[in-house]
Amino acid sequence: MDQELDPALAHADAVALTPGDAALKVGDERITPAWGAVVAMMLGVTALLTAEFLPSGVLTPMARDLGVSPGLAGQAVTATSLAGLVGALFTPRLTRSFNRKPVLLSFSILLVISNLLVALAPNITFLLAARIVLGLAIGGFWAMAAATTIRLVPPSLVARALSIVMSGIPAAMIIAVPLGSYLGEVASWRIVFLLATALGAAVFVIQALALPRLAPKGEAGLDTLIDILTRPGIGAGIFAATLVFTGHFGYFGYIRPFLESVTGLGAAGVAATLLAFGVTNYIGSFVSGLMAERKLKLTLIAMLLAISVLGLLLSVYGKDLVPALALVALWGFAFSGVPVATTTWITRMVPDETESGTGLTVASIFLGITMGAAGGGLVLDMMGAAAVFVAGAIPLVLAALLIATKVRTRAP
Repeated sequence: MDQELDPALAHADAVALTPGDAALKVGDERITPAWGAVVAMMLGVTALLTAEFLPSGVLTPMARDLGVSPGLAGQAVTATSLAGLVGALFTPRLTRSFNRKPVLLSFSILLVISNLLVALAPNITFLLAARIVLGLAIGGFWAMAAATTIRLVPPSLVARALSIVMSGIPAAMIIAVPLGSYLGEVASWRIVFLLATALGAAVFVIQALALPRLAPKGEAGLDTLIDILTRPGIGAGIFAATLVFTGHFGYFGYIRPFLESVTGLGAAGVAATLLAFGVTNYIGSFVSGLMAERKLKLTLIAMLLAISVLGLLLSVYGKDLVPALALVALWGFAFSGVPVATTTWITRMVPDETESGTGLTVASIFLGITMGAAGGGLVLDMMGAAAVFVAGAIPLVLAALLIATKVRTRAP
């Protein structure tokens, strides 16, 4: 039977989880880590972001089938991120009186519904509407992911647990972009989304079995968000996160058209190149986690500058296979530290309101994804794929400068 896991139960000797998990002791911050639940959170990240990233891998066949330009089809990412912004901002507030487990499970249900509707979409309008459903799920989940994870392990293991959960991001990139790209050509992009539907259903079952019941924590009101934003260094960090993801998703959302039109790769070559991105990103997520623990600000600045330089080099040398493959792989490694470092930063800066702070950060990230996807699509249609990688470097460099001069990485 599920039990409430909450600091208010500090008098209890132990709190039972699911049958496969050890008991969690909550007195004086001694707690047995619930690694099964941490893995369930990681799988939630993987399934949700697989669905989010899929348009980047199947953009060309999806646009061809729906009879629209690749730039317009890429707005599937824009629709998702706009809805994600709304979900991230309002989920903590609207669900503040609900147990966290059923709320988290509801996001997996929305994921399954969205993927199924996308697979059946008769036109771009229907597809964009289905992607809005996904965006609400992703935004809500991300707003709660860090706050939930840090309650599943003792304080000394928080960084490790967050790294495990964040490893779902590169895992999703490996599944969605290279595998999705290949299957989208040899089978159908609709089949790809049906497979994503099945993945979401499997994750729902695992989460239902593994996640403990967690009472809501924090205030989550509008005044809480305002209070967080006015704390020293927080506003600048939130704005920097927006710039980071504007630049990155200006790149990432249109990598397939670049590899096809500039590098001249077919479906297999695109899949192999994007697999290199995913594999290096996966490896880097663990390396960067260690770096972020020791030198958080330096990690962020170095990786943002590296991504911007790699994008500019790709726009110049990406027409040749070997440089393109190497630069995309290095880009994957460099980006790996950004989600881990950003999450570490907000949980460190707002320890008393982690859920609201994370929701605010996620909303800023989705705003950046929206601007990157929308702006990248316009640049792609007007100026070509190479120009996307020049334009995307600008917000990345601005973000690095902002972090270096204005952002704090430790609470006062």
